[in-house]
Amino acid sequence: MATEYYYVLATGQVEEGRQTGASGRMGPYASREEAEKAMAIAKERNERWEKDDRAWNDED
Repeated sequence: MATEYYYVLATGQVEEGRQTGASGRMGPYASREEAEKAMAIAKERNERWEKDDRAWNDED
């Protein structure tokens, strides 16, 4: 099984494997580098989803 990396919300650190409870982490990510970008990835996804929602509701 490949190593999974998680971004820990409370500390902003990356951990290897599941060490923190599910509600306190984001992931899994395939690499440490990807996990380090977790907040930026989430922000981009949220912005895209909000744009899609506005388009769906004819708000644009």
